[in-house]
Amino acid sequence: LQGSLIAAGTCQFFIGATGIVSLLLKFIGPITIVPTLFLSCVFLVRACVKFAKVNWGVAMLVVVIALVLSLYLSHRKTPIPLWTKKKGFHILWFPLHQVYSILIAILVGWLVCGIMTAAGAFEPDDIYARTDSRLDVIRDAAWFKFPYPGQFGTISFSTSVFAGFMIGTITSILDSIGDYYACAKMCNLPPPPAHTVNRGIAIEGFCSLIAGFLGCGHATTTYGGNIGAIGVTRVASRDVFIATGTIYFIFGLIGKISAVFLIIPYPVLGGALIVMFGMFNGVVLSNLQVVSLSSTRNLAIIGTAILFGLMIPYWLETNPDAIQTGSASRDGVIKMLLVNPNLCGGVVACLLDNTVRGTLKERGIAAWQKMVDDKADDRADDKADVNEEYDCDASFYDIYIPENWKQSKLVQILPFLPSYKK
Repeated sequence: LQGSLIAAGTCQFFIGATGIVSLLLKFIGPITIVPTLFLSCVFLVRACVKFAKVNWGVAMLVVVIALVLSLYLSHRKTPIPLWTKKKGFHILWFPLHQVYSILIAILVGWLVCGIMTAAGAFEPDDIYARTDSRLDVIRDAAWFKFPYPGQFGTISFSTSVFAGFMIGTITSILDSIGDYYACAKMCNLPPPPAHTVNRGIAIEGFCSLIAGFLGCGHATTTYGGNIGAIGVTRVASRDVFIATGTIYFIFGLIGKISAVFLIIPYPVLGGALIVMFGMFNGVVLSNLQVVSLSSTRNLAIIGTAILFGLMIPYWLETNPDAIQTGSASRDGVIKMLLVNPNLCGGVVACLLDNTVRGTLKERGIAAWQKMVDDKADDRADDKADVNEEYDCDASFYDIYIPENWKQSKLVQILPFLPSYKK
């Protein structure tokens, strides 16, 4: 697995760094993005049910607390007593309950599970709802563990495994493109320009490469639940995510602390997932506001794509032996492609959207292209218009480049860096 994951991560990095993703953006619009991400939300229902069904009462308690704090009390602020040298003792009004709504809901749900465990409300075999059934995970975990290349044996490569990883990589790229647009929508930012999407895909590939070297069993990609959490908590600061990544890194090195997260009761996780994915699903559908929903063309494409994304995986699930090409490896590759709802629905939507006649305005692409153009002169012209609709203009996506480098040929050529004109 390790060698194949390294190779797949390298390919993804190459796809992003060379700007190949930019070519896809010319054919991908809201009509392609919405069915692709909507189908991922539909099939995430299984994950939500898997965790919530352990105890629906606790799961719904977490949902209710999170929704009350983040939605019903969104117009309220929490009084926080503070003392500073300049103002002395004073009250700071801040929406603390909304910022920490998911965390508060998880902690309350965890506490309720602990009380119910102590009171004997759970049966002994309800190990995923009890708070005392998996404590051995913490006890057996090492205090410190630093991952290193080759810790699970010699890094090897398999062509068949690599083929499977590449299928997942291509699907992940399409999914990530949609997530980037959904996250921008959630944060009230203009659609990400091409250089930003290229950079994001390249970084995902680079992190997948590192994961392969360190022996992780997974690659790196975007996660819709995090986008939903941004919408619920209204926290989208880059500094917060940098701090979160640092905390994750530290927790990954301290085994005892990371093991604590493994014993969170399943109903608590299920409730949190319901809220986060519910918000994410709503944001995905909001991308249709730039699409002409009075157009029969658009409605037919969206509906057909979603139907294919639901129908084909279900058909393979109920008929696992339907694909018979005479080669087991070829059968596996085809099944891996067809069982993915995002890929099936996304390909159908993209194909129909680019072959059925329709104007750019009707397809919603004109509204996106107005903000996606990352040329400096165009940004300057549109800046006033952008600020009326969005919190920031397209320059928000630029990364720091020294002034004397901005006009260099290298910066102009690299597709994952913003271009600057004199």
